[in-house]
Amino acid sequence: MGRAFEFRKGRKLKRWAAMSKAFTKIGKDIVMAVKAGGPDPHTNSHLRAVIQNAKAANMPKENIERAIKKATDKNTENYKEVIFEGYGPHGIAMLIETATNNNNRTVANIRSYFNKCNGQLGTQGSVEFMFDHICNFKIQKPEGVDMEELEFAMIDYGVEEVYEDEDGIVLIAPFESYGTIFKSLEEGGYEIISSEFERIPQTTKELTAEQKADIEKLLEKFDEDDDVNNVYHTMKEDDEEEEA
Repeated sequence: MGRAFEFRKGRKLKRWAAMSKAFTKIGKDIVMAVKAGGPDPHTNSHLRAVIQNAKAANMPKENIERAIKKATDKNTENYKEVIFEGYGPHGIAMLIETATNNNNRTVANIRSYFNKCNGQLGTQGSVEFMFDHICNFKIQKPEGVDMEELEFAMIDYGVEEVYEDEDGIVLIAPFESYGTIFKSLEEGGYEIISSEFERIPQTTKELTAEQKADIEKLLEKFDEDDDVNNVYHTMKEDDEEEEA
């Protein structure tokens, strides 16, 4: 398996463990999708993808419908996706993805978390180049599918890794290939369970247990902030060390 597989295995269930947090994120995604392309999932592929992710997270159907209806209200504020970059303690690069309806609040909060944990908020582009931006799709495994044939067929659409997990088949590709792959899977009749974007650190840094505790303290502050969607860093995870 490739580096993306190991990265995803190491992160599994470490973020978005709280269902309410996951539902908050999906609710924002629905608002942004509806504001951008309308409330009809048949004509709004972005909204279709978000609804699939909502179902994969076991979000109740009535919650999804309520979020779509709320998003159509002109008084409902839209959210803007903003990326923050910086360094935590011990030279660990960090990239924070947020969705916010109040950028001043989010900037102030992110800066305060860095400052309180001996880190520093950086400028745009200061660490983003250290991470590969990828997309991944999880699809239902069709009966009788040949994995080698599937992988060979999907290469033409930009897919770089294909593997099975306990829930289905995972496809991994560069960020830029998302739209092409999404369309090809739908046209091919594959059942898409979920899709998402991730960032993989190109290199990681090993820390002592005490140093890791400093990083975890900062990560907890980010995770507790409702504006924060994802946090990526260059600290070597325990799972990586076990694989080494």
